[in-house]
Amino acid sequence: MSQSPATPLAPTAGPVIQVPAVVPVVPLLQLGTWVVFFGLLAMLAIFFVSADQGAISIPAGNAVHEWVHDARHLLGYPCH
Repeated sequence: MSQSPATPLAPTAGPVIQVPAVVPVVPLLQLGTWVVFFGLLAMLAIFFVSADQGAISIPAGNAVHEWVHDARHLLGYPCH
């Protein structure tokens, strides 16, 4: 296979104008709503990881404990 030399592209017709980037403004009320939502979601996840399958466990049995067993050790919760 032969290699052909690269041909330069034709220059543009006019000067290049750079437009400054526009930073979008997010209203704090809208941002706060998402922060609260993800905070509650994180608290729910921590609840399931830290649940001891006792009186406050939502599903009865040992299923949740087994699903999050390694996460419990990673976060320092004793489980056995």
